[in-house]
Amino acid sequence: MKDTIRIAGVVKESIVDGPGLRFAVFTQGCAHHCPECQNPETWDFEGGYDCGIDKILKAMDENPLLDGITMSGGDPLYQAEASYSLCSKVKEKGLNVVVFTGYTYEELMELEKKDPWIEKLMGVTDILIDGRYEKDKRDLTLIFRGSSNQRVIDMNASRKEGRAVLHERYN
Repeated sequence: MKDTIRIAGVVKESIVDGPGLRFAVFTQGCAHHCPECQNPETWDFEGGYDCGIDKILKAMDENPLLDGITMSGGDPLYQAEASYSLCSKVKEKGLNVVVFTGYTYEELMELEKKDPWIEKLMGVTDILIDGRYEKDKRDLTLIFRGSSNQRVIDMNASRKEGRAVLHERYN
């Protein structure tokens, strides 16, 4: 497994990137290029910097009030192995995992067949916010997402049912 991840940066305490107090990691690299993306500086796969996964975990350990980690970007699915390496260790600490992606749940189920790291990452993900940001569907009243086509998916329920199950609390 990878011991580094390419990131644009982190926010050590966030209350807008998922439920509770979160450690948000903004991965570097995204090919979706959604018009009016809030993080276009994360698109360049050569941008950002390599960061040790242990460094992120150590920073998380400094705050006992954290509920979990949020992987955003960019798109963490372009670094599925590194994202899994980090998130699986976060789960071992008893914290939860939120993943933002421009892919839909259904697209990810197809991609899992080609990339086992995506399947592993989805296996440790508690909440998935899926879908590309669509500026014509922008809605600032939505929780944890910017456009109405994006969904907040309960991955634990989805794994049990074998289909995307919307999170009861956040949709």
